[in-house]
Amino acid sequence: MAQRSAIETVTFTTLYPNVIQPSHGVFVENRLRHLLATGRVASRVVAPVPWFPFSSAIFGRYARYAAVPAEELRARIHVDHPRYAVVPKLAMSLTPRSLFLAALPVLERLRRMRDFDLIDAHYLYPDGVAAVWLGRALGKPVVMTARGSDVNLIPRFSRPRRMIQSAAGHAAAIIAVSNALKEGLVALGVPKERITVLRNGVDLSLFHPGGRTASAPARSSSAPILLSVGQLIERKGHDIIIGALPLLPHCSLQIAGEGPERKRLECLAAHLNVSDRVRFLGNVPHQELPKVYAGADALVLASSREGWPNVLLEAMACGTPVVASNVWGNPEVVTRPEAGVLIKERTPEGVAAAVNRLFLEPPDRAATRRYAERFSWDATSDGQLHLFEQVSRS
Repeated sequence: MAQRSAIETVTFTTLYPNVIQPSHGVFVENRLRHLLATGRVASRVVAPVPWFPFSSAIFGRYARYAAVPAEELRARIHVDHPRYAVVPKLAMSLTPRSLFLAALPVLERLRRMRDFDLIDAHYLYPDGVAAVWLGRALGKPVVMTARGSDVNLIPRFSRPRRMIQSAAGHAAAIIAVSNALKEGLVALGVPKERITVLRNGVDLSLFHPGGRTASAPARSSSAPILLSVGQLIERKGHDIIIGALPLLPHCSLQIAGEGPERKRLECLAAHLNVSDRVRFLGNVPHQELPKVYAGADALVLASSREGWPNVLLEAMACGTPVVASNVWGNPEVVTRPEAGVLIKERTPEGVAAAVNRLFLEPPDRAATRRYAERFSWDATSDGQLHLFEQVSRS
């Protein structure tokens, strides 16, 4: 059999952008784009979306999925979007099986069209579990990537934990995006020698300090601007940052993101009499984020759990130092003063103290950018290539 010039993969994940959610799982797309740019790997993406028969108010925000096409081309990468059923209240237990049944015909078709060497799955549960079942059904090895709450939250539930442990035992290899996640996997019983740490990178050509000049006219005063980026959900800690504003009377806050917590956050700002210093930007397109980062004086990330937070590297690549909670992968990103500071206590008082500490001796923005340049995608792509070559040969 003639040897192919590139390793053929199927990238399998529900964390992938689509025409309706262009920023959803963009970190998976970015890692794949840089890997494909090496010319040594080819991939088709299978990114299942929940099934809904039509757009309707009765389905709420889920109704948007009805408008996701069955196939699309993104960044010259072909993406299939099979539909999987979501059962309310039982979704956590049934979703792996639903994903498997929805994706199996698609992967069988891809294998007939152009055989592939391995399945590259992102997020251990439910995606990784379903991917291992697909691999066993098709006789293909599976590489799983752990990304955050699939290690630091979901295994708290007994049935998903058992399924994750079983999938990890059958996977050909496991990638963790931080050492903290690797340690979490080891605590779940995964042998440490089977885990490779390949952290996320940052697109240094997209995220750069050039946007700061362009964003300067939008500033109405010289008061420091704090920025918080992420879904408006409890674990992101936007409320803690708003709670710190009464202790930071010289600062204003911009929040980029949308989610179910918005109304509560707006009420909190009003209750604390800081509404005039809080601006909700809503969802900001990925390509527009550099201007937002560059226009801020510090990014604040007060989340309770993180795998490897891309927002920290994106901000630093734009020359903006960070203030980050001291949890999971964050300390692995913020290791030097030019990067920023870690929050000693995840409270409004702790956030305020960390912000004051940063502004007492603010790092040079050029130094912050140079720090971020250590985190290009090159090393991650090299690590993936080495691992994929090993797996495809075995």
